[in-house]
Amino acid sequence: MLLNEPPPSYRAPRLCLLANGQILTGAYEAEVASNNHFSADRFDAVIALGPDPWADACFWSSEPDVLIDIQLGLDGGANFTSLIQGFADKVSIDPVGGVVRVSGRDFTAALIGAQTQEAFSNRTSSEIATIFAQRHGLVPCVVPTSTPVGRFYQSDHESLTLDRFSGATTEWDLLVYLARQESYDAFVTGTDLCFQPAAQISTIDQVLYPADMMELRLERALTLARDIQVTVQSWNSLQQMAFTESVSSTISGSSSSGSSSSARSAQQYVIMRPNLTPDKALAVAQQRLSELSRHERVIEFSMPGELALTPRSTIQLDGTGTDFDQAYYIDSIERTFRPQTGFIERVRASNSSPRTNSVLNSTS
Repeated sequence: MLLNEPPPSYRAPRLCLLANGQILTGAYEAEVASNNHFSADRFDAVIALGPDPWADACFWSSEPDVLIDIQLGLDGGANFTSLIQGFADKVSIDPVGGVVRVSGRDFTAALIGAQTQEAFSNRTSSEIATIFAQRHGLVPCVVPTSTPVGRFYQSDHESLTLDRFSGATTEWDLLVYLARQESYDAFVTGTDLCFQPAAQISTIDQVLYPADMMELRLERALTLARDIQVTVQSWNSLQQMAFTESVSSTISGSSSSGSSSSARSAQQYVIMRPNLTPDKALAVAQQRLSELSRHERVIEFSMPGELALTPRSTIQLDGTGTDFDQAYYIDSIERTFRPQTGFIERVRASNSSPRTNSVLNSTS
């Protein structure tokens, strides 16, 4: 049985959809797709015309802004949890069939659509995140940072200069750029704009077994199952020197019979970045190594819908009797509520096999 979920005998999923703060009793189908890829979460809903006289075809054909809040509950409607809030991007009306379909994104869309013309050289990343949140009426959930962002542009000469970069990008692009520089995560949940250190597996939110699932697929990328070596090469014009920083990752305790990762050549990746410091080059190599190895093992499964997991949750898979029994980061969750199938969710999660990472000798 999943944690934080009512016993099966009390499971009674219900959908509640609000448009501009008012409940739409005609809503009968919804889909919410959430992710951890620096992208907006999305929703799609189907509403019957008629049960809500105020939300007739004239309303949907003329209303300029429709704020959608999709909520689901498991206890027959006594309590609901909001899965997503955001403005509709598209409305499709079928007057013959008597239905309306609305689709849209969460409040990340406001930052995606906002061009920025400002120079932030003396601001920190967390200060910029707070400014953007307040600008769009969001609550800043920000972990403070200390480095003025001008230093990122000085050391990252692949980017344009600060003024030109900020004038040619959106607020969301800039926030994602800063999050990558800080090894942070940036995302919107509800009305909160979160800017915080990227999640690491330290605690497990839920332990799942094949018996909990309706479908389960286990996938392994063998090209990433080898030893991985990432090398960053850079020429620093200020220091007038070239240098190389390398890191490697080796799978620990392989259970493969008659073979090991050393039997095949290591998967090597070379990154060339101008004007980095040795410390920055090493950080780039370590970040890229982590991103690559994390996609070695992928699990995809569907199960009865629940309301506790998020794309920032970590799960433990047990009970397959294979090396896939380990911890995973959730990449995406797609929850659907339909009269024909009920409340179902599909989850994609990934992680590397246990590995030993090491820093190789640097050269200059």
